[in-house]
Amino acid sequence: MRPLLEATGLHHAFGTHAVLRGVDITAGEGEVVGLVGPNGSGKTTALRILHRALVPQSGRVLLDGQDLASCTSRERARQIAVMAQEAPGDVPLTVADVVLLGRIPHRGSFGGRTEEDLAVAADALRRTGAEQLARQEFGSLSGGERQRVLMARVLAQQARLLLLDEPTNHLDIGSQHQVLTLVREQGAATVVVLHDLNLAARYCDRVIVLAGGRVQADGPPQDVLRPELVGSLYDVGVDRRIAEDLVPQFLFRPPKETS
Repeated sequence: MRPLLEATGLHHAFGTHAVLRGVDITAGEGEVVGLVGPNGSGKTTALRILHRALVPQSGRVLLDGQDLASCTSRERARQIAVMAQEAPGDVPLTVADVVLLGRIPHRGSFGGRTEEDLAVAADALRRTGAEQLARQEFGSLSGGERQRVLMARVLAQQARLLLLDEPTNHLDIGSQHQVLTLVREQGAATVVVLHDLNLAARYCDRVIVLAGGRVQADGPPQDVLRPELVGSLYDVGVDRRIAEDLVPQFLFRPPKETS
């Protein structure tokens, strides 16, 4: 079966610095794909290319078989929901208004809010535990509260493809698991950038490991996240354990000193 998202041969550089060197990324219907790798490995650049916020120097992105370059911005917004790192800090909107932005691609020519829009937004706020924030100004929120609200906007958009850049940033441990559980429950094809390999191992069906702008490994977490690969990429000591529910988890330590 053809993947819903199929990006092939992505190359991109900023000046003379090559960030992506022939990267392939796929995601099927309902599949959660984690993008992991050291800082500067190209994860965020790849994610931006996947929703056309950045045009690659070569390569192409297909969504359900259609080249993303041939889609209008409205068509892309109907299909793709994005949670980026660079969330605005001083948006003069209430939390409810921010979540309702996710409904804009579904509105008709006159653009008015419908009862369905309001119901979907309210449900998204409830599911992310942010309903008590609805009347507050978005710019007044803490980092963790903003993450919940931005996740609610993503859910309200009801897109087929979710592109999430560090959605657990600023969240406490319990909230991290709640948000990623919501992502899985949404049932959309998802590409999510994660730094926490334990979260990636638990919530992703597949992980793509990037380093030096190239794919170093691609497959199920239990196969790909091997201690020797993780240790060499992050320059740490790694102990891999199997949790009671059979999910691999990791303990990290500084690398051994060499004499």
